[in-house]
Amino acid sequence: KADKKKQKKEAEKAAKLAKFQAKKQLEEQQKAAAAAADGQKQSKKKKAGKPEKPTGPAEYKWEHEPGQRKNTACPLPEAYEPRYVESAWYEWWESEGFFKPEHQQPDFTKPNPRGIFMMVIPPPNVTAGLHIGHALTSAIEDTLTRWHRMRGETTLWNPGCDHAGIATQVVVEKKLMRERGLTRHDLGREAFEQEIWRYRNEKGDRIYYQLRHLGCSCDWSRARFTMEPKMSRAVIEAFVRMHGMGLMYRANRLVNWSCTLRSAISDIEVEKKELTGRKALHVPGYEQPIEFGVLTHFAYPLADSDEKIVVATTRPETMLGDTAVAVHPEDPRYKHMHDRRIVHPFFPDREMRVVADSFVEREFGTGAVKITPAHDANDFECGIRNNLAFITVIGEDGRIADNCGEFSGLPRFDARQRVVDALKAKGLWIGEQDNPMVVPICSRSKDVIEPLIKPQWYVRCEGMAKRALDAVESGELQLIPEYHNRVWREWLSNCRDWCISRQLWWGHQVPAWLPLIDGKPAGGCDPNSGDSWLIGRNHDEAMAQARAKWPKEAAEGRLTLKQDPDVLDTWFSSQLFPFSVFDWPDQTLELSTFYPGTLLETGHDILFFWVARMVMAGLTLMDKLPFRYVYLHAIVRDSHGQKMSKSKGNVIDPMDVINGITLESLHAQLEDSNLDRREIDRARQCQKEDYPNGIPECGTDALRFALCAYSAQGRDINLDVLRVQGYRFFCNKMWQAVRYVLMCLGDSFQLPETRLPHRIGSSLDQWILSRLTYTVRAIDKGLEAYDF
Repeated sequence: KADKKKQKKEAEKAAKLAKFQAKKQLEEQQKAAAAAADGQKQSKKKKAGKPEKPTGPAEYKWEHEPGQRKNTACPLPEAYEPRYVESAWYEWWESEGFFKPEHQQPDFTKPNPRGIFMMVIPPPNVTAGLHIGHALTSAIEDTLTRWHRMRGETTLWNPGCDHAGIATQVVVEKKLMRERGLTRHDLGREAFEQEIWRYRNEKGDRIYYQLRHLGCSCDWSRARFTMEPKMSRAVIEAFVRMHGMGLMYRANRLVNWSCTLRSAISDIEVEKKELTGRKALHVPGYEQPIEFGVLTHFAYPLADSDEKIVVATTRPETMLGDTAVAVHPEDPRYKHMHDRRIVHPFFPDREMRVVADSFVEREFGTGAVKITPAHDANDFECGIRNNLAFITVIGEDGRIADNCGEFSGLPRFDARQRVVDALKAKGLWIGEQDNPMVVPICSRSKDVIEPLIKPQWYVRCEGMAKRALDAVESGELQLIPEYHNRVWREWLSNCRDWCISRQLWWGHQVPAWLPLIDGKPAGGCDPNSGDSWLIGRNHDEAMAQARAKWPKEAAEGRLTLKQDPDVLDTWFSSQLFPFSVFDWPDQTLELSTFYPGTLLETGHDILFFWVARMVMAGLTLMDKLPFRYVYLHAIVRDSHGQKMSKSKGNVIDPMDVINGITLESLHAQLEDSNLDRREIDRARQCQKEDYPNGIPECGTDALRFALCAYSAQGRDINLDVLRVQGYRFFCNKMWQAVRYVLMCLGDSFQLPETRLPHRIGSSLDQWILSRLTYTVRAIDKGLEAYDF
């Protein structure tokens, strides 16, 4: 019975299989017959002379001379095709000189009753191509520029590119190591600078190519690069003049040091990463993540008794440089310990004591604070107040200094665990606990900032900041939207002096020279003091000052000068951009005509980085505001609201939105970047999730349309590429409407060569013209209010 049942099942299975194969064979025969019939139809169409519809996107291929006006009499594609619509126009605009102020008024120095509109572009960094944030800036600025130009104003939108000192040097150093296995020190300063210039020439052209494709109507004949000779001359002049005004000084104080860059950075270039407790972070130069957010407790023995004083720290490695323990003067727990000597467990001969200082928070930790004056901002001030020793125990490279015995030479975070282990061995380690903290991160290198004492050049900001603050308070300078006034007030009311020295090779070298006699500082002067340095526009000017001070040594040939090898912060040169583009300090016609400018348009994230500094520099060096209005647009984030970052794979090249790109090509761009392997893998995954089908071709007009529409959102824009594609579909609706009207008018329709008469008889024509007038007024009103 079992065999018969099994045979029956197999027979049924075989019957079903035979039926399926017969059905499949029939379908294949029907498909073949349909294909043959379709081929016959296509053959008949060809014989009848019917043209085939083209496949793929339509492109403008009408013959005309490059730079000539586009031929719009040719047949239009059935659907809106960005490549067809947008091609050829820009070359014609540029060749006709439409973007120059001379186009509206050949002699731009003559008064124009309609006024002047002048704006400088926020110069993009030369480090790489533009991202979608630049596209937003370009869309808004070009819209405003073309509007003012159409109103008959003498209009100048001045382009340029920034040398981006730190960012560019980092990129080129990585490129040099990846491609040739060399460091900048292997090449030497001069050869390394030549490498950067080659990189700049390549990337600078790419940036201008992108801006043109975004439709930017800049006057390209006036384009500036912040490291070109005329711009460098302005930077040197500004330093010399500000030094003469008493606004520049040199001091040996605590700075934000990036061990990866081997350079100081300013306060506003430090990102504050907030931790709620214990967390491991990746730090450049370390294979394994480093743990932060841990409060370590350990004890210091008192020298004259068996007592110990327990301190708490999130940075145990810095105890190697401790020179005191501070307690609050009114804390009853420690009053009997004031001024008593402490024994350092690793350096018993070091002079250490308990100091009473009111900056100590009695409620934090144990109420006793270890003091490392050379590696902490609060400890630095405490060290000055209490006349403590300043001992540097971490070097420029992030390794423990040679004065630290068994810990010398260790990377600082490796030394952290070694110090803890050594304290445990001596019975001084008490314990640890999770602790909320803020980790200072270098915005450029992503390294953890190490406070170090370094001699640097500073700008006194208090007086300049007050003038900038008063300009907004009085209404002389207007920030749009107005809610940015509060941020302006907060920053400039507490503006600290600006550290402008950078230990780099790419940038404007500080115009300061140290006089040497027989190779040693002249007169025993201190290189850390600003008074020891000679400030001049060039070597000859500085040498003239030196000869006046040491004529005998100069006559004997023993007097030489050594220029400060540091360069100036990139923002120092960028702050001069509104007038340095016009060849200041020369009093040129462009400077007298176009300074002050009308408007500064940029993202709100650089309100203090750049905008405030331009205002301070303009008021200080020109005695005039650089512009009357500042419009601050939103910041572009990805569709999830995350900040755009190359390592996340969510940075969008506007050219990829304009032309479209496959997912495979997006991955290929990552392989050609400076990201490390771990970041590339993470970015590839993010791209796969966000753009599984790549990015569709949207065109320039749709991209600009979308970005301007997005700008109404406020402080942040969560960009969805599919929404940009939606605006391309909208363009297609407009395209079809135009095609329909042209079809109704017929092939013989010709536009009248004269203007329409003042009186229009047809009520329909009157209605159409009324709608046109309403639209023009609505657009004017919107643009006047920066409502895009």
